[in-house]
Amino acid sequence: MLFLNKHLFFDLDRTLWDFDSNSKFALRSILEQEKLLEKCLGFDSFYKVYHQKNALLWKKYGRGKLTKDVLRYERFRSALKVFNVLDEEQILRIGDAYVEISPKQKLLFPNALNVLADLKSMGFNLHIITNGFVEVQFEKMENAGLSPFFDVVVCSEHIGFSKPHPNIFKHALKEANAEAHNSVMIGDDYRADISGAINAGMHALWFEPNENNTLKFENRITDLSEIPQKAARLLSA
Repeated sequence: MLFLNKHLFFDLDRTLWDFDSNSKFALRSILEQEKLLEKCLGFDSFYKVYHQKNALLWKKYGRGKLTKDVLRYERFRSALKVFNVLDEEQILRIGDAYVEISPKQKLLFPNALNVLADLKSMGFNLHIITNGFVEVQFEKMENAGLSPFFDVVVCSEHIGFSKPHPNIFKHALKEANAEAHNSVMIGDDYRADISGAINAGMHALWFEPNENNTLKFENRITDLSEIPQKAARLLSA
């Protein structure tokens, strides 16, 4: 059976592109280059603080309370301040280096490329909806070999709405010439990806590989290899 008029919309970070592993590699390289590992009491110590600060700032950004330019540097400024690293020139240098180095990393979640190839062979139309920065998301996709699989890529800053706002899903559906009832959103963030898509009338598959969340949701997967069968079941009606 071919699914020629059926559409799958993927989140990018932490769904296909292994954001945490790629980010850690980039951050460690930068801290080593800036000779900050000792000042930050080791990489793990820095990353724990950075991870918390970054998550809080991204929430503010998603709610429109923070600009992209502020976020780019404040995540490092606020984290490094904990370790009494206050050199503003160094902070700006680190912020720029991260945006340059991070999207060059290529680690994907297991089975990502094989699954995307299988889905294309099944006739599915594949797209991306991401809240990430435009200039790095396209570079990530190109470097990791993801670009050829996707027809439409929607970045939140292009349209002024971030997931889970229904407008970003409606915009993506329009761009893809897709109907909500014939579409599935696949992502790792329940609030942004799953709840947002369902509120827009779409189906959803929640990718939760670490099984850390106790929230009940029927269409939950722990490995990308589960997508073809699950998506076919959701859209076969």
